[in-house]
Amino acid sequence: MEKAIGARGVTAGGSFPVNGDILHNILGRLPARCFASAACVCKTWNCICNRILSRPKFASAVSLNPSFDVAVKEVLRKVLSEPIRPHFAIACIGVEFDLEASHNLITEALGSRTPVITNEARGIIGIDALTNEIKEVKWESVSEDDSDAQQYNSISNRNRGIVLALGFLPGFKADAISLLRPNKASQEVMVDKFIMDIRDYTASVSASASPSCIIMFGDQHVDMKPIIAKLDSAMAEETVIVGDACGCFLTRSRRKNNEIDGNDSLEVDAVALVLARDKNEPQGVGETIFHFTSSTGTIPFGPQLEAVSTNVRGSRFTWLSALIEGDDEILHGHSILKALKEEIEYDDLETDLFIGVVQYREQSIGSQNLGPSPSLAMYKVLGGDEEYFVVEGVGIRPGDSFLFYHSDTETALSSSYNVLEDLSTLRPDPVGFQSLPKTRAAANSVSFGEKNEVFGGLIFSCHCRGRSYFGRPNVNTSPFSVNFPGVPLAGIFCAGEIGRAFPRSIREVEEEEDDSVRRCLHVYSTIYLVMSHVDGVEKE
Repeated sequence: MEKAIGARGVTAGGSFPVNGDILHNILGRLPARCFASAACVCKTWNCICNRILSRPKFASAVSLNPSFDVAVKEVLRKVLSEPIRPHFAIACIGVEFDLEASHNLITEALGSRTPVITNEARGIIGIDALTNEIKEVKWESVSEDDSDAQQYNSISNRNRGIVLALGFLPGFKADAISLLRPNKASQEVMVDKFIMDIRDYTASVSASASPSCIIMFGDQHVDMKPIIAKLDSAMAEETVIVGDACGCFLTRSRRKNNEIDGNDSLEVDAVALVLARDKNEPQGVGETIFHFTSSTGTIPFGPQLEAVSTNVRGSRFTWLSALIEGDDEILHGHSILKALKEEIEYDDLETDLFIGVVQYREQSIGSQNLGPSPSLAMYKVLGGDEEYFVVEGVGIRPGDSFLFYHSDTETALSSSYNVLEDLSTLRPDPVGFQSLPKTRAAANSVSFGEKNEVFGGLIFSCHCRGRSYFGRPNVNTSPFSVNFPGVPLAGIFCAGEIGRAFPRSIREVEEEEDDSVRRCLHVYSTIYLVMSHVDGVEKE
């Protein structure tokens, strides 16, 4: 390519001049690696390449090939098939694929300047690299007559697959910042350092100490509730936070971290991909906006209760007694659970019970007092005896108030309709679910006139909300794909959905009436992060 066209836009022999439009068209068709080489040929080519990548871009691909090497190569080939200079990469794989090998292949392909997070997932969401069809793949037991789901749930294919997403955000800086597992220091000290690292990095590249967006992954063996609650208190209200609270991941940062590099003994409890607006952003790049909405799948019921006593056994379970607020009689755990289950016609195979606990906690980072931070924390109910409820998780205190919640398919479907309506506000021609979802992706964005566009989306869905739960495929992706057919999307099924935005960029879909109580960790929900761009105006 470099030999065929000279620096002045002519052939090597100088006999056939090539105008800027033709050169722009040629360079715009190159795959990412060739495009990067072309940008280094001369100033003219570099200038044209910069114009080609003057707007943000999101590229994603899914491969369900059971061969690890083939699957990784397929998604890399797809996301790098067009010009892009990735500011970050997120890869999510099935547990039968080698996490370290996947991470190494992707980081090697993208180079040392791209922060990368590779995470094991319970299922993957995205656009198939070969067929260009939208896939929601949750590996699970399926009926023998469900031939479509059997394709990726057979013995040879189960838990094998990968989704890879690259983001290019001109006007932003991005890096992965890790929460190190405590060695000698307490977890509270390490969490404080983690939040300060996010603040310090953001302040070093941006005019603010809070980034525009954080995409976060937590370790499956770590209780993320107090970590997310403190992060919520420390970040500005405009910071959107999404992610997976219960994963298994590897990360590579753009910056050198002396604490991690060369020290394999250090483990990471969480990682935050920080997206901060560049204080030195060039003129005319426009504005990238991060929109948030969510679909809930739980519904509250029963009276308001108050925890009387709590007893933590081990590090994962809490026994608690309770009474109805305003009453003095302590309730028997077994009897009230029985009554509640009868009220909702409880089915152990289809319905999960939770308590939503309102927790008022004073938050601080070192000597800085952040004040009280009311939050709603969800705990799965495991059972009860003559006196106690048993829930999964710790952190409940006497005096905390709570409600019972139960999972509900109709609520999840209704909430998905609401999300579709929410997302339709980002496009000029609202649609409804009566429109059939587009299953093929052919474009890179949906344009609103000539200046605005939605160019990508990330989805974090509860692992319970798959095909078998709804009775039909692609319910989680439909709100996005119906509104933005052809726009790249990527996502995963996880066991703890992180979603925080206040005020909401899109109408809030939540069941809580008290807006002062934050809910950042969700159950039976699907979290949507939608990225849009508004063109800027060059100043003379």
